[in-house]
Amino acid sequence: MRHARAFAIAGLAVLTAAAVAYAQSTTAPLEEEAPVEAAPLVTQSVSEILADTTWGDPENGAALAATCAACHGMDGKSTVRDIYPSMGGQSERYMAHQLALFKTGERQSPIMEPFAQMLSGQEMRDVGAYYAQQETDTGLADDAEVTEGPYAGMKFYEIGQQLYRGGDPERGIPACMACHGPTGAGNPGPAYPQLSGQPSWYAAQRLQEYRTGDTRREDPALFNIMADIAADLTDEEIQALASYMEGLHPRPDAATRAAMAEVAAAQPATPAPAPAPAADGEAADATEEAGTAGDDAGATADGAAEPAAEAAEPAEAVEQQ
Repeated sequence: MRHARAFAIAGLAVLTAAAVAYAQSTTAPLEEEAPVEAAPLVTQSVSEILADTTWGDPENGAALAATCAACHGMDGKSTVRDIYPSMGGQSERYMAHQLALFKTGERQSPIMEPFAQMLSGQEMRDVGAYYAQQETDTGLADDAEVTEGPYAGMKFYEIGQQLYRGGDPERGIPACMACHGPTGAGNPGPAYPQLSGQPSWYAAQRLQEYRTGDTRREDPALFNIMADIAADLTDEEIQALASYMEGLHPRPDAATRAAMAEVAAAQPATPAPAPAPAADGEAADATEEAGTAGDDAGATADGAAEPAAEAAEPAEAVEQQ
C-alpha cells in the first residue's frame, strides 16, 4: 500500500514537470502592434524658428559664444584653421540662418547640430550679433605659378581673382563680388555671407557642396543661386577661388590713406618733459657749466668748419666735371 502511494506521488510529480516543460517550450503569439516611428528632434521649420526674432543682443551673444570659442575663438578667429572656419565679421542674419539650418537638420554637421539644437531663434541672432562685431580673420593666398592647362603662366590665386572680380561671361558665371563685395565682406541685407579670410579648405568644401546640387533644404532658393554658379567650375577653379578669398581682406583706398596721412602729419609733436627743478646752488653751478660747454662747442664748431669746407671743394669739382 505504501509502495503504491509512493508510485502515485512520483507519477504526479513527473506529470507536473512534463506540463511545465511543455508550457515553457510553446509560445503564444502577441497581438501585432503598429511599427514605431522616430519623431524628429525639431519639428519647426527654419522660418518658424526665426519668425519672432529681433535684432541680436551682442552682450548676450558674448555669453553664449563661450560655448563656440573652443573651435571658433571668442574673437571669431578659428582656433585651428585646418579644422574650423572663422566667424569674425560674419553677417548676423546669415549666421542665424545657418544655425537654424543646423537645428532642423537641413544642413548636416555632426559637430554643429547638437549645439544648434540648444539655441532658440533669438539666441541664434544674439550669437550672430556678437560675432558680427569681431574683426575678420586673415590668411594667405597661394602665389605658385600654374604650369599647364588653360591657366598656364598665371599664379594660382590669380585664377581665383579673375573669377571673383570678373566671372566668366562666356560660361555665364557672374563675378563673385557682385554679391559678396569687392573685399569679400558680404552683404548683410540679403544675408550674403562674408568670405574674406576664410580657410581655403572650408570655402572649397562649400563650393563643392553647391556644385553637387544636392540639398535637404525645404526652401532651396538661396542654395540654388550658388548651385547654378558652381555647376561649371572645375576643381582647379574652386581651389583657386578659395585660395584667393583666404587672402582677400579689406584695406583703405588711396583717398582714405591720404587723409590718414594728413591727420597724422597735423598732430602736434609731443613736447620734451621739463627738467626737474634744482637747488639754488646746483642751478648756479649748472648755469656756469653750461656756459663753459657752450664756449667749447662754439670753438669746436668753428674749428671744424674749415676742414668741412675744404672737403666739399673736391666734391664740387667732381660734379662740375
